Amino acid sequence: MHLFLSDPDTAPFLADEIRRAAPDAVPHEVEGLGTAAEVPLEGLLLAFARQTLPDAVEVSPSSINGWADRIIEAIAGVFPDDQPWRLHLWPQYGEGKAGLHRCELIRAALTERLKKKRRHLLRSMTDTDGVFDAQTSLVQCVLTSPEAGWISAAAAPQPHALRCLISSFPRGEVPLADDKSAPSRAFTKLVESEQRLGRRIERGQTCVDLGASPGSWSYVGIQRGAHVIAIDRSELREDLMRNPRLHFETADAFKYKPPQRVDWLVCDVIAAPQRSIDLLLEWLREKRMRQFVVTIKFKGHDEYPLLDILKREAPPLCAEFHLTRLCANKNEVCAFGVV
Repeated sequence: MHLFLSDPDTAPFLADEIRRAAPDAVPHEVEGLGTAAEVPLEGLLLAFARQTLPDAVEVSPSSINGWADRIIEAIAGVFPDDQPWRLHLWPQYGEGKAGLHRCELIRAALTERLKKKRRHLLRSMTDTDGVFDAQTSLVQCVLTSPEAGWISAAAAPQPHALRCLISSFPRGEVPLADDKSAPSRAFTKLVESEQRLGRRIERGQTCVDLGASPGSWSYVGIQRGAHVIAIDRSELREDLMRNPRLHFETADAFKYKPPQRVDWLVCDVIAAPQRSIDLLLEWLREKRMRQFVVTIKFKGHDEYPLLDILKREAPPLCAEFHLTRLCANKNEVCAFGVV
């Protein structure tokens, strides 16, 4: 049984998404967490799953030491020897710091037990951030009460192979970026997508920003030292328009074609979801960019199944493809990846 975490307001849409992907599946709600289901994970894309716990097991340890023992049981003899592994441990109950304090005690008890009996696991335990590589394993432990929760152990290379489902961030949550100089809070979507992808706009790269006004995504590229081609009917903020690294064109974002392949396509344009999906697929088929971040915006809930078009047609055109409702998203989903 796999456990897919979601925001409470998107849990029904996640269940629908699972049913469309695997018609024989019988997803059931796990209160306060998300949805559990038996589905094949390979090739699966779930936009409304914030995090995935593969082969999750429900447990009921009665003590701090009991939690530590259950974690060791899950990983001993399962994780490859002398390869790095990470522990994601968090509470999903109550208010205040009681749950966090219990998790700290569990982590301390785990460390003491590993010191005594399994030093090789302690040596290979890592707190390194960033996306998974093919050698990194992951154990996830979520407490739904002091004496109950779920444990999932994913041995390498599974976290890396399923990185479109298994986030390298605990709970799949990325802290929102903060920059009061940006034209709007929309820049947080681009930064979060970069973090999840493990790639970022770099100095000297070329970035096309479709539907750029008022300029938050162009702002990110300019701040990084990239050359930005901004396409919109309306101009960007005045200081951005004066920046020598910005080239602005008054044009239709859906008709623009770059003269040569660019490093990044970024697009946060307000449009019907089908238009944004068609735009991204056109750019992918023509290989006009090397990396991309595109927002698919919705007015209601009825058009979520349109995302299945991207799930079917985009991955064969990409070296890596993600489709995720970001922490920074509202009623929208971001597609990002590498061509």
